[in-house]
Amino acid sequence: MTGALDGIRIIDMSTVILGPWAAQQLGDMGADVIKVETPDGDLTRKAGAERNEGMASFFMGANRNKRSIVLDITKSEGQEALFKLIGTADVLLHNFRPNVAKKLNMTYERFATSYPELVYCAAFGFRSDGPMATKPAYDDIIQAACGITDLQKLISDEPRFVPTIIADKTTSHYVVSAILAALLHRSKSGKGQAVEVPMFESLVDFMMVEHLGGEGFVPPTGPMGYARLLNKERRPYATKDGYLAVLPYTDANWEAMFKISGRDELRDDPRFANHSARIKNSGDIYHILADIVATKTTAEWLDALEKAAVPVQAVHSFEDLIDNEQLVSTGFWQTAEHPTEGTLRYPEPPVRFSESPSSVRRLQPRLGEHSAEVLTEVGYSETEISDLFDKGVSKTVDSQ
Repeated sequence: MTGALDGIRIIDMSTVILGPWAAQQLGDMGADVIKVETPDGDLTRKAGAERNEGMASFFMGANRNKRSIVLDITKSEGQEALFKLIGTADVLLHNFRPNVAKKLNMTYERFATSYPELVYCAAFGFRSDGPMATKPAYDDIIQAACGITDLQKLISDEPRFVPTIIADKTTSHYVVSAILAALLHRSKSGKGQAVEVPMFESLVDFMMVEHLGGEGFVPPTGPMGYARLLNKERRPYATKDGYLAVLPYTDANWEAMFKISGRDELRDDPRFANHSARIKNSGDIYHILADIVATKTTAEWLDALEKAAVPVQAVHSFEDLIDNEQLVSTGFWQTAEHPTEGTLRYPEPPVRFSESPSSVRRLQPRLGEHSAEVLTEVGYSETEISDLFDKGVSKTVDSQ
């Protein structure tokens, strides 16, 4: 069986994580993804642990199921080669800011006339028709802009970044959804289109699901923010020997929690009588929950709460996940032999399809590994390819 996107070619001109991780997900679904890199390569090739230069762990995490071609699009020959390559593609993905895309002659208008079926997806920081359109945007910048850092004051009394690239990776899912929707539209209409995926607006949308609060009504009916989450007492709780995430949620969950802990008097406390009351008094109930959890070991709580069907989970470290029973038993962790990087461990694509399964068909490419191959596919002769290498317009592993 082939992946759902078998036969779809995607030109990935993006860098770092936002675009590359989205393109990797599409590659996992069967798309032929061609990663176009500058002569210096994606910045993440030098970020994180590595065995060989240019193949660092950060790059490895977002660039499987791709072929790498080097093109210097600041040169006319690079632009010509790119134009030919895009002519063979269904999707072009890049993360140039609007002003940079214009400077590099990478606007939708340039390609739309010649390739009307092309899905052109630009993913960048801020919507292109706003006053912040030309501002650079990285994960930390968007975390600050969308309010995520401000939420951390509840925990640390000062704004802090979430210690994962949540803005990039969240927006990557918007990119995947947008490209799939545009391809579906094309299958119905025969027409491509320009797609814009801004990080800032995407993360504000992400945040406002629960935190728009009273501002969701005009005039406002109350403050912004979901009280249960905006609560310093909401945290993993210390047991006698570890930490536990406990989330009694329904009335039945809380009744079971109170009974197991020997705090039956709390069942009749009007502050905790129902879901609405518990949200209003979430600070009180979570403070009490912390005291309750401290009375037993992690194993004791897991046994008692799982039997009572109360949602609970031990706090895992990164290292715990490598041998996690669920992940191991479902085959989530995979290994493969890379031709230059040795044995690699990687997560299996998490989404499962019964008829069009995702798969890892290509391991991460070295910089320019497929330059000659791809140039040949778009009509260049061996002599012409050698000329591009000699001029520094392109390069391959053997020419570096």
